[in-house]
Amino acid sequence: MGLRRFVLKRVLLTVPILFGVSVITFVLVNVAPGDPVDVIVAFNPDIGPAEKAQMREYYGLDQPVWAQYLRWVGNLLQGDLGEAITRNRSVNAIFMSRLPETIVLGLFGWAFAIIIAIPTGIYAAVRKDEMGDHVSRIIALSGISIPNFWLGLMLILFGALTFNLWPVLPPRKPLLHPDTLWFLLLPGITIGTASASTMMRIMRSSMAEEINKEYVTAARAKGLPERTVILKHVLRNSLISVTTVAAFLTAGIVSGSVVVEVVFSWPGLGREFVQALNARETNLILAITLFTGVALVIANLLADIVYALLDPRIRYG
Repeated sequence: MGLRRFVLKRVLLTVPILFGVSVITFVLVNVAPGDPVDVIVAFNPDIGPAEKAQMREYYGLDQPVWAQYLRWVGNLLQGDLGEAITRNRSVNAIFMSRLPETIVLGLFGWAFAIIIAIPTGIYAAVRKDEMGDHVSRIIALSGISIPNFWLGLMLILFGALTFNLWPVLPPRKPLLHPDTLWFLLLPGITIGTASASTMMRIMRSSMAEEINKEYVTAARAKGLPERTVILKHVLRNSLISVTTVAAFLTAGIVSGSVVVEVVFSWPGLGREFVQALNARETNLILAITLFTGVALVIANLLADIVYALLDPRIRYG
């Protein structure tokens, strides 16, 4: 089976996966007490029981859960994600207005993770069991152990309040404005630290294993410079393991954006997700959940493609 057919097969297999995610999410949201109408009534005590019942009927919340789900699926197939009832606004508009912010934040997190993990992992492998290796191990374990919300608060405390290098709140400027990109450094570091630490240790372990293999000894025996041996031969084969882990770490970056966006008041999908949970906005919760699932699927597909680019011996059968 060629790579093209493999990718097509994987895409088709994601359909039942996303269907299962949507069913579980829909059921869990509806099992929880309350709905958007209850939230509206809580802020408008003048609304009586009769008006409350009319509102539920108008939005179809009086129907069985299965009927509500089928209606949502029918709208989804037409490209309609529904309406955020408490905001009187379409979910499509909310989702598209917040999606760029989440993508840019995720890219900052990935950039930080890759820039830190790969060079540090190479150094730790080359300096195995030396001081640099021990220091990198301590830093990696600390990065994995520290909660991202605490790290974010500490970065705000020192970076924004103590040294006054960053603003506390995001600037009200375009997304790609230099001031906005400068602000994103702190949340990018926060969201990418755990991934960087994990990838660094995987990189170190993979390279340390590759260095001891016979093809490396043969390359050195031919008189190749050590730099060429490490960067051209060892690094290429070591990146296969790192790519595998990097695809799974996408889940951590996407889920971590929920906490990080709340801590830094960043107007992305993560903060919208928290607000949607508080307001019991089922349509918005489902839209963000499905986006997360699609992001994970795309990350794993890209990982499979990178496998073939890094090692032509890999075939998909």
